[in-house]
Amino acid sequence: MKKTLIKPLAGISIFLIFVTVGLVPRISSGLGTTPSGEQAAPQSTILSDRTSSPSPNNSEQFVPAYQALHESGELAQRAQLLWAMMESCNLCPRSCGVHRLAGAVGFCQAPGSHLVVASVQPHFGEERPLVGQGGSGTIFFSHCNLRCVFCQNYQISILGRGNRVSIEQLATSMLQLQNFGSHNINVVTPTHYTPHIVAAIDIAASRGLRIPIVWNTSGWERVEVLALLDGIVDIYLPDMKFASSEESSQFARSPGYPEQTKLAVQEMHRQVGIASPDANGLINRGLMIRHLVMPNEVSGSIQILNWIAEHLPLDTYVNIMEQYTPHYEAFNFPQIARRVNMDEYLSVVQHAQRIGLTNLDSRTARWLRN
Repeated sequence: MKKTLIKPLAGISIFLIFVTVGLVPRISSGLGTTPSGEQAAPQSTILSDRTSSPSPNNSEQFVPAYQALHESGELAQRAQLLWAMMESCNLCPRSCGVHRLAGAVGFCQAPGSHLVVASVQPHFGEERPLVGQGGSGTIFFSHCNLRCVFCQNYQISILGRGNRVSIEQLATSMLQLQNFGSHNINVVTPTHYTPHIVAAIDIAASRGLRIPIVWNTSGWERVEVLALLDGIVDIYLPDMKFASSEESSQFARSPGYPEQTKLAVQEMHRQVGIASPDANGLINRGLMIRHLVMPNEVSGSIQILNWIAEHLPLDTYVNIMEQYTPHYEAFNFPQIARRVNMDEYLSVVQHAQRIGLTNLDSRTARWLRN
């Protein structure tokens, strides 16, 4: 192929991704209905005769966790089980119990069983082992089961900006990201759309999806739901936001966040183990924990790092993040109405080193020189 054609074709690929998800207003969900008018669970077998031959960009040695489950038919069965959980929704620890299949709306504000996506794009701002040269194929989902008063994406997570798309379109977007050259499919804030995502992975796997699935989550997950993701997710990327239920209640309206997240992270580690890069510097499988340092020790950084050192291997991947900036309603809370300073951040990194954590990602910090 001539070099002069490469840039136009890349531009067309990006355009197609955004037409599919980001620019199409109110696309119908593409799901059937039951005689009672409720939306039926996704039937991925309807699409099994459609074929595609995308070219994976990862090593030929890598086999995604979900491939075997797709081939056995269990992936579709897991999607059905998860879909049924929306009848009295308990996909997340909040367990609202609303009948999403009948259109009811719970705390997360997801519109019943409809799927809402804010954007689809190769993203180059994630951790280096996820980005590589082709970027991380991020799919940002609208709405959220938390209400963080400092959320930098509040337009999406709280205000719910985005477009309704079908599961079929979600699967197509995954394949487009793979064809573009993304190293993984990075589902961002996925918890309340877990059934839709699993169904889309099943469809996409039937057409040749072969890159890792990154479960990019707030960390507030039910262990029972995570068990249904065992063998589907290749990389877990959870936040560990708060060490104290008092702070998680005040700043994220989730008093049970610390303990539930610890249980979830342990289950994630059980499933995928330690995240280690391959020969190309990419991580294809494993647990990657994020912790955002907040001003005035609000997030309980020391306690969280101590817990990681005590309950997980010392070479667990931990990204200690310093980019906290007041957003949304943060200025209403004096404790968090400013950025983190150098001393606050460095003291956390140094503590992590003192307690023996060896797989630290703190390279993005603007104060570090190494």
